[in-house]
Parts: sequence; structure tokens; C-alpha cells
Amino acid sequence: MDEIYAIIPVTKFKNAKTRLSPFLSEDERENLLKAMLRDVTDTLRKHVDKIIIISRDEQVLKYAESLNVTTILENDNSNLNKALKQAMKYCEGKTKKIIIVPSDIPLIGKTNIAMLIEASKSLDFIIVPAKGGGTNMIIMKPMAIHTRFEGFSYEEHIKAAERKKLNPQVHDSFFMALDVNTAEDLGEIMLHGKNTHTRKYLKELKVTVEPFRGSERLKVTRDD
Repeated sequence: MDEIYAIIPVTKFKNAKTRLSPFLSEDERENLLKAMLRDVTDTLRKHVDKIIIISRDEQVLKYAESLNVTTILENDNSNLNKALKQAMKYCEGKTKKIIIVPSDIPLIGKTNIAMLIEASKSLDFIIVPAKGGGTNMIIMKPMAIHTRFEGFSYEEHIKAAERKKLNPQVHDSFFMALDVNTAEDLGEIMLHGKNTHTRKYLKELKVTVEPFRGSERLKVTRDD
């Protein structure tokens, strides 16, 4: 039996990052998601036995195949948590632990993933919070809990793990907490994302960042 598999759920390319629509076109948002997905898979490939991408979008799965990962077509009438359950059931009996991560955390390589995976061999449940009360990583046995992504999922996952007496361990990481949803998030990638595919793509789009003392900490613009 393998030690650990990674599961990455991916939305439809055409639905990608709609909150960025005032800043990026539909095609640019799709290419941004592809770049972020490459960063996530490149990092995980060094540490896990298998990477699984699950999506209902055939275009996503086709792109995932080009990344040399395992793909699962999401069931009809599904949602994020049902998709994760489907992927976890695939993993049962094949691996001891799974690591669930989103596709939009391009700074994952700045976090000590090897340390977290090594720790998971003796810990039942490791969780990394996201900004805004969400969850950006869980390491556990397949089906140890029913996931509760969307909304304030971090507290929901902690409670679910405690009900199963899994003694959840929290790893607080600035880099892994940064999922990309806003223009300011893109600014953080420009500041901290050296050597990532995502930063390289944003530079191609001529995205620039500077300090700002307004309602946001960063002023993110595009050069003409």
C-alpha cells in the first residue's frame, strides 16, 4: 500500500476565478488557473505517490493528463464535497493517507510539505487554514471525515475531526493560506512567488504591484 495520495478538485475552466473578472479576461483567468495548477502539482509530485485531479470539466481533465497525473471524471449532479468523497473512495485500500489541496495555492512550494507529510505518519489529522475561515489543506486517512468545504470550513473540519476523536493538528502557513481570488492576492504572488509558473504568467500580463495606504495594502495594476 502506498503512503500518501494527493487529491486536487478543479472547477470548470470557464468558471475560474470570476471575482477577478474586472482585472482579467476569461481566457486569462483560465490560463491563470492552469499556471497555479502546475505549481501545485509540481510541488506535490516531489512528495506523494500519486496525484489525482477530479473535475466535471473535460477540458480540465485533458489538461491534467498533460501534467501526467491521474484523472477522475466527477459524477453528475455532484458538488465539491461529493467530488472529494468520490475521490477518497477511489483511494481507499490503495494508500494510507490522503492530502487534499485546492488548485489555487501557487505558493505551496514555499511551505515545508515534506515535514507535514512526515508528521502525518504519526498524526491522525493535519489541517491548514485559509484566509477568510476556509481550509487549504487536510491530511488524513481516506474518508476519515466527510469534508465540509465552502463557507467557514476550517471550524467545521476541526469539529468534524474532534467528533471522530482524531485530535486535529493545525499548521498555520502564510504561503498556503493564500488562495487566489482577488487582485490583491495577485500582488502577493508577485511579491512572494519567485520561480513559480503563476508569477511568470502574471509578469507576461504586465501585472505590477506597489505599496498602498488605502483600503487595500497593495496597489495592483497592469501596465499598458
